[in-house]
Amino acid sequence: MSYPEKRRYPRLPVLMECRVDGASGHAEMRLTDLSPVGCYVDTNISFPPETRVSLSVMLGDSEVRLSGRVVPMPSTGYGFGVEFVGADGRVDLTAPTPRTPDGKPDLSGVWNYAGVLGFRGGPPPSPPGTPPQATFWNIEAGIKEGLPFTPYGAELRKQRMATDSKDNPDAACLPIGYMQSHTHSQPRKLIQNRGLIVILYEANAGMRQIFLDGRPAPPPDVQPWWWGYSRGRWDGDTLIVESTNFRDGGWLDVNGAPLTSEGKIIERFRRPNLGTLEIDVTIDDPKAYTKPWTVRVNQRLLPDADLIEFVCLENNLFDPATGSQRR
Repeated sequence: MSYPEKRRYPRLPVLMECRVDGASGHAEMRLTDLSPVGCYVDTNISFPPETRVSLSVMLGDSEVRLSGRVVPMPSTGYGFGVEFVGADGRVDLTAPTPRTPDGKPDLSGVWNYAGVLGFRGGPPPSPPGTPPQATFWNIEAGIKEGLPFTPYGAELRKQRMATDSKDNPDAACLPIGYMQSHTHSQPRKLIQNRGLIVILYEANAGMRQIFLDGRPAPPPDVQPWWWGYSRGRWDGDTLIVESTNFRDGGWLDVNGAPLTSEGKIIERFRRPNLGTLEIDVTIDDPKAYTKPWTVRVNQRLLPDADLIEFVCLENNLFDPATGSQRR
């Protein structure tokens, strides 16, 4: 894939002083464009395409080193594009976490669920001290003791499973909610700026906003949201997101583990390196569960992909009223 095609990724108009290992003589260099897969170096020298370069960028008192190869790209000025790669010529997914101009981890990118669906089994055991992994079909598949249902929550899931989950919003092309969206096999795109993160879900063309501007939660009497109302704040390199004001009758998985209007969800987003996104999700819903519980969602970066159009309602013949095909 040529570098111009990668311009579809969110890019930051940063301005950082840098140097390139191997450059001879005096050269003024500035890194002026940055994304998870590459950058642009504005300089008065040039390198042939495919030249391997090592960049050194100063972030405050810290030096960050990036490896890549020079790629052709149209430009009206001087300089060259760099695609971040590993030793085998591929994008180095273990490269350092990209950061925004204010030093926060940049969660932007196209991400794919890196777990199991959980239809016929559970996820592998989690490393010591980490939450069990979530699954798409059966969210409790990795929880040894099962979910801490209240009698109401247990009965509701039992009823949903007894009808083969025909009332799952996904079957009617409606928003499928947090955990099914986090663990769906179709990818999602995160777009981040200083005050807002937008998540675009390929599945059912979902869209979610996470507000980072310090606004308060809405009052409890406003019209509830399918996705809830999400507000985030940074704690070091972890983004903590609190979501409230849900519609009643939510589904956390295909089997129908419930989320009610009394529920609150806390997510902790971490990007330990370029190619990895970890999301610890805590469900606190006293109507459906006797205590809060937490699962982890692992996602991996798709550096050479983008979302495709997905229109669930096109030619949809499912009748949610009957659970069968429309005639």
